[in-house]
Amino acid sequence: MTTKHAFFPLLYLALYALTLGACGSGDSQTQEKSAILPRIAIAGLAIESSTFSPAVTQEDAFHARRGDEVFGYYPFMHEDSLNRARATWFPTLRGHAIPGGIVAREAYESLVGETLDRLRENLPYDGLFFDIHGAMSVVGLDDPEGDFIQRVREVVGTETIISTSMDLHGNVSWRLAAHSDLITCYRMAPHEDALESKKRAVDNLLERLESGMGKPAYKAWIPVPILLPGEKTSTRVDPGKALYAEVYPAADQEGVTDAAIWVGYAWADEPRNHAVVMVTGDDRSTVTETAEKLAASFWEKRFAFEFIAPTASLRESLDMAIASDKKPFMISDMGDNPTAGGAGDVTWTLREILARPEFQSPDGPLLIYASIPGPELVDAALEVGVGGQVTAKVGAAVDDRFSPPITLSGTVTAIEQGDQNAETEVVVAVGSVRVIVTAKRKPYHRESDFTNLGLNPRESDIVVVKIGYLVPELYDMRADWIMALTPGGVDQDLERLEFKRINRPMFPFDPEMETPDLSARLVPLSHEYEE
Repeated sequence: MTTKHAFFPLLYLALYALTLGACGSGDSQTQEKSAILPRIAIAGLAIESSTFSPAVTQEDAFHARRGDEVFGYYPFMHEDSLNRARATWFPTLRGHAIPGGIVAREAYESLVGETLDRLRENLPYDGLFFDIHGAMSVVGLDDPEGDFIQRVREVVGTETIISTSMDLHGNVSWRLAAHSDLITCYRMAPHEDALESKKRAVDNLLERLESGMGKPAYKAWIPVPILLPGEKTSTRVDPGKALYAEVYPAADQEGVTDAAIWVGYAWADEPRNHAVVMVTGDDRSTVTETAEKLAASFWEKRFAFEFIAPTASLRESLDMAIASDKKPFMISDMGDNPTAGGAGDVTWTLREILARPEFQSPDGPLLIYASIPGPELVDAALEVGVGGQVTAKVGAAVDDRFSPPITLSGTVTAIEQGDQNAETEVVVAVGSVRVIVTAKRKPYHRESDFTNLGLNPRESDIVVVKIGYLVPELYDMRADWIMALTPGGVDQDLERLEFKRINRPMFPFDPEMETPDLSARLVPLSHEYEE
């Protein structure tokens, strides 16, 4: 059965080429070329959604690209690239949202519905590149990515080979694993290999189609009952570094197509949220043994996972930063990190900073705070311009559980418009603090995010960023760094959150739990799977 399904796409292409010749419309070189190339669609939606945040994500947050615009996500798919020349491509819709709250059901249905309509326009397909994150939550729907891929299958059929690309902080349900023929995820956190991983997913798909091998014969899936935040599982340091180093040789074995470890997403209270190991390939024993070895290694290292940087309360963090002669001293405001799913508008940390006497004089330590949404203040700043005085409320429009809105009074030092996420950015000087206020929330990850606003983070005493572990540019810039245990929708103290639906026992919630069954479970091939 496997052999028949493996060769079906190429058989279809051969018949398609003969049909073109018979009807007299296959004379041009372009038509002949397209007739022998595999037909591959592209689709996907990506977001991390915290179910512990009161925010709700709407459709516009995904900034969806359609048709040929989708190629812009992938530098390895530019018009003259080798990958582009290896297939006839049919990009449909792909959206990518900043992490946030649960996705509105109407937004999800609209984006998925449009994707399915676009897929119907160019049937049939030999392959489909399914580019997702894996941690999307949707109102009233468990396992959205599993639902999405199942609905894609209903349109494209079971013969199409689907190659799924994911973030390692995504979740792999049995249903998602079953409908995916090829599957992979990032091997680095921070995700410096994101494009490399997506290219691997595309290359794996192309190679299976071009060789005629079709779907890998075996998919080993192992749920690992561990749920840890990314700030404890970074691959910069051990044990995450050592664990993910094992993936590279595992994936390079004869008989293995790919191997992957998913840490999972820690801030959604759903049964699918836990770590997973998957290995795909054509040699059953190698596939299953490799998956079991990786799962056992993860389990054995579970007690060694600690925060990638020192942690402290915000008060302790500020005390250390003020006393330090190293600059910039960076503080991660972790609990409201918008790149993990926080609302991004919790005012608790900013309120504490502004209350400190050290920052109330212009001569105090120069501190940059990035950032807080405040459309009311942005409007006021646009009226008075740079150099003008503003007084307006900021923050806590979405998440006011820990602190109410702040009335911010200060001098406008910069205004920038046109950012895709923030829309408008304003810098307000309050004492020695420079507060970045945005029309809509935005993460600040690059040095240019600051310098474009006339700020010099390298020469500032303290930089407070709503983030968890520092992304590469900030990490390289830091002179010192502390991660502050602040409140918000992505609180790093998971045991303070009210989990009710995750599978138990689960580490670290149940540290004395017995060793789980980490034997490989073979997932049905997509054409054999039944709900």
